[in-house]
Amino acid sequence: MLMKRRIYLFSVALSCLLAACENVEEKAGVKLQAARQAYESGMYSQAKSLIDSIKILYPKAFDTRRAGLYLMQDIELAEQQKSLAYLDSLLQAEEKRLSTLRKDFAFEKDTAYQQIGRYLAPSQVLEKKLHRSYLRFQTDENGVMSLTSIYCGKQNIHHTSVKVLAPDGTFAQTPSSKDSYETSDLGGKIEKADYKLGEDGGVISFISLNKDKNLRVEYIGDRTYHTSLTRADRQAAADVYALSQVLTSITHIKQQQDEAHQKIRFIQENIKKRKKAE
Repeated sequence: MLMKRRIYLFSVALSCLLAACENVEEKAGVKLQAARQAYESGMYSQAKSLIDSIKILYPKAFDTRRAGLYLMQDIELAEQQKSLAYLDSLLQAEEKRLSTLRKDFAFEKDTAYQQIGRYLAPSQVLEKKLHRSYLRFQTDENGVMSLTSIYCGKQNIHHTSVKVLAPDGTFAQTPSSKDSYETSDLGGKIEKADYKLGEDGGVISFISLNKDKNLRVEYIGDRTYHTSLTRADRQAAADVYALSQVLTSITHIKQQQDEAHQKIRFIQENIKKRKKAE
């Protein structure tokens, strides 16, 4: 009699447990269905949030949670494909801007030793600036802009930085250059120092913002040398800066596209493995 009672209680407990499990899966299934509807409507964030809630609310709904993980893969794939489509349209717009802008620049590239070419304002092409002290602005094809301070004189001043001053006393000054060199030509001394945008002490942006003002340049070294920035040189700074921003944008978009393609390949490979296992 005791044995029969134990068997009966065990059967009841098992039935309750199975019913509870079925109830949990049923409730979790409602959440999953809502997630599917959100996914099909393009509301990916909401769909992902619903899937995450299943794990929190119904941790023992293993079948539904597994189905939720599969749906999550589909959502992530759709997100990356949507992102890629947006990046493609953005790239087309930026490349259209570039095709219009770069017509106004000189492009230099020696394929014998240069993998990346550079753009300069036509007024600052080297042949036009021989034996003159000035600031030259250039940007490479990836949008990396730099400033080169060029000094020409009878004696070296061994300059390592430059300061640009506006009429109202405001100024910007580069830190000491990490890339400078000196040479001679026809008895004259030539010094050059390079400063990349972001490592130029704000000089490039300062000139661009004040391109309509009379700016003075102070070369700082063992001795100090002063000169003025011509209107053409000030305009060159602003024009090259604008071009570099477009080139930088294009470079960044292409990097994002590569990342999106990598993520898509990874997700598709996981989906393929899942379907093969099924």
